[in-house]
Amino acid sequence: MLTDIMVRQAKATGKHYTLPDFDGLSLAISSIGTKRWHFRYTWLGRQRRMTLGGYPQISLREARDRRDEARELVAKGVNPLRQREQDRRSAILAEKSTFEAVYEAWVAFRKQGRLKEGRQTTLGLIPRIFDKDILPSLRKRSIYDITRADLIELVGRIEKRGAPSVAEKVRTWLKQLFRYALVVVPGLERNPASDLDVVAMPQPPVRHNPFLRMPELPELLKALRKYRGQLQTQLGVRMLLLTGVRTGELRLATPDQFHLDEGLWIVPPDVVKQLELKMQKENLRSEDIPPYIVPLSVQAVELVRHLLDRFKPAQKYVFPGAKSLRQTISENTLNAALKRMGYAGRLTGHGIRATLSTALNEVGYPDKWIDAQLSHVDPNPVRRTYNHAEYVEQRRGMMQDWADRLDLLEQGQVDAASIHLTVLLEARAEVPVKEKASSTPAYAAVAPPMASSPAFEYAEAVVQPSIPMRRLSAVRAPTVQATVIPKAQRERMILLDILEAPHNLSVADYAKLAGKSRRWITHEITTGNLLSISLGNRGQRVPDWQLDPLKRRLVQTVLKRIPRGVDSWNVYHALTRPYELFGGASPLDAVTPQNLDVAAFAVCGTVGESMEWQGD
Repeated sequence: MLTDIMVRQAKATGKHYTLPDFDGLSLAISSIGTKRWHFRYTWLGRQRRMTLGGYPQISLREARDRRDEARELVAKGVNPLRQREQDRRSAILAEKSTFEAVYEAWVAFRKQGRLKEGRQTTLGLIPRIFDKDILPSLRKRSIYDITRADLIELVGRIEKRGAPSVAEKVRTWLKQLFRYALVVVPGLERNPASDLDVVAMPQPPVRHNPFLRMPELPELLKALRKYRGQLQTQLGVRMLLLTGVRTGELRLATPDQFHLDEGLWIVPPDVVKQLELKMQKENLRSEDIPPYIVPLSVQAVELVRHLLDRFKPAQKYVFPGAKSLRQTISENTLNAALKRMGYAGRLTGHGIRATLSTALNEVGYPDKWIDAQLSHVDPNPVRRTYNHAEYVEQRRGMMQDWADRLDLLEQGQVDAASIHLTVLLEARAEVPVKEKASSTPAYAAVAPPMASSPAFEYAEAVVQPSIPMRRLSAVRAPTVQATVIPKAQRERMILLDILEAPHNLSVADYAKLAGKSRRWITHEITTGNLLSISLGNRGQRVPDWQLDPLKRRLVQTVLKRIPRGVDSWNVYHALTRPYELFGGASPLDAVTPQNLDVAAFAVCGTVGESMEWQGD
């Protein structure tokens, strides 16, 4: 039996030799004196040898412990060599199967589906929320080592900061992520994210989007008519009032969707929230589902025609973004306009749909016409598929009546605008489904109505009251209310719109996103390394696109080339305006590592021209 002294004093002899211990353990000394522990055992009638490590890294006591562990495996019918290889593979796999690696694979897998991309979509929310709340704690952890307690702690932090809806989303996403991991990660046998909802904090009462009643609409319509921000923003809010579409459907509207001669707006299924969900759930193509048809009133047609007459070649959407003609307006633009008009907490863009629905119900229009206009899911499972395309002609009259009532409300004729309708029921023979469908225009895609009896169906006939009125232009202010605004004041209003845009952050907010101190950001602005804009006493705003390293390089290059003291607004406008050189895109959107100098030269040239113009 070996002792520590014997092991330590074993010398090289120029030949390989072995010092035995007991129970299969031995110390092998090479010709040059290298010492390694060996364990010999019998497996399936054959002599095997496994290395337990070298000396002095592994002491005699540790070698005996490892030998005993191997003997136990042999006694249990497990080959210790195979077990060690499997343990090594598992360790390597665990190192590669970090939470971050599995998360990235899961996100890539989700992107292969039909989920839409965008800031407020699922694919847009997941990276932002995981980067903030999940990855800092789990990024380098092995997926095998993460426990339910770890996930409960993370979700609990989100709940404690007062974000229960985010916590609910995170629970769902974690459950989906680990279900994916159970399939793709070898050896993972449990889902620690299951049943997290059992310990979830109670959800607060649902807060629906605030909306207005008809007596409150005159004030809104007058404020909207006087809105002195961007005309496009004003028209966007008015279009919501005239049609009841969702803000997303308005933002993604393109010219080809409008058929003004027929007075129709035909929204593709992949743009409509309810239809998009149906396509994903049932794995349907967009051409398999009829589009969402929105009849347009005379006022709505005038509004759209005004926007299309000013449509630019590089423009993609009817309501283009401020930074690029190829982008759409921000999802916050319309809500920000309502806040500026004094409706913070009283009305939102989505709340306009509830306003329209409530008003039309109050004056007596049938629920199914209103639901079809708003593209709501019909509770009737048979009619549900088609309701977004039903009652087109009935809704055409309803929406024209609604637009006229809005004009009456704006003129202060609340009683006239609130007159109730008369609804008559008349029986008629049921029309065969195939015959009716074949006679319907392709763009209408009207579904067969539901028969209330084998031979007859009932149709509502709405008798609209005859109300003397004066229609107002949806675009221009009434001449009686027209006011002359000084040019300087109008320009200031436009700048204020830009300053308060969601992408222009306060110094404190920008510092948080950049991971820097507020003092450091202020220093960067002072030294000319960071662009900021300001207006009066409203404080500095830092555009968030400078968080992008490439765009930050462009800004810094421009700031270094132009003279100090140049108005930062001139630089901002030069960076965000469209250029023919870049195919109608702004330098910010068109810049690449290859054309950085060209983009900077173009911006500097525009800044120089504006300085000369101001000097003249």
